[in-house]
Amino acid sequence: MKLAGKAALITGGTKGIGASTAVAMARAGSHIAINGRVMDKAAAEVVSRVEAEGRRCVMVAADLTIQEESGRCVHEAAEALGGLNVLIHCAGTPVPGSLLEISPEAWYKAFDLHLHAAFHLCRCAIPIMKKRDEGAIVFVSSAAGSRGCAGTIAYGVVKGALPQFARALARELADDNIRVNCVSPGVIRTRFQDMLTAEQVKNNLENRIPLHREGAPEDVAEAIVMLVRNDFITGETIAIDGGMTMRMV
Repeated sequence: MKLAGKAALITGGTKGIGASTAVAMARAGSHIAINGRVMDKAAAEVVSRVEAEGRRCVMVAADLTIQEESGRCVHEAAEALGGLNVLIHCAGTPVPGSLLEISPEAWYKAFDLHLHAAFHLCRCAIPIMKKRDEGAIVFVSSAAGSRGCAGTIAYGVVKGALPQFARALARELADDNIRVNCVSPGVIRTRFQDMLTAEQVKNNLENRIPLHREGAPEDVAEAIVMLVRNDFITGETIAIDGGMTMRMV
């Protein structure tokens, strides 16, 4: 897909991986709609950075755990940008807790934001993409969805479901020239990692990550832009994790 002049909606686009992806997509030529819960300082900064690249940028405040809000988010973005070619679902949050620790409310909330939001966003975005005879969708999964991860069962399950959703949807939409892919970040230095202790960071660098360094949001953004651009990749999940999930020992 040639990205010049295309319209992209990026959920969770006000911080971290989403914010870096918004800027990277703008540099590639796309106009951007970012989504977050509120229009705060971080959101305003992303809007300014995108506009500095010479692209249009709008902020759509919406709570994606609510079905109607997901639909409104898509329609407002498409209206502001004159259509929609690309959907990138970055919105997410940590969900700590083992099976016996996590509350049912937190379990359901994890599904609402990470997985059910993807379902509702796609249901609204795909008819718009079909009118343009092309589209690209990228979900953001996690290394926690590829391996068993202690103490975060809900997060691992919802992130593990996203690659399968991408595969199933990619097969379903291939005849419409709409590609669906997924990225699976490992330890990426964002506010998401602020909960880690110094000992956990040290263990990551020395033992868990073969490249012995954390990733940056830009590393993931670069992979997302590649998946949007490449017209012959669909139904795939790319790990951006410094080799963490491929290691034997």
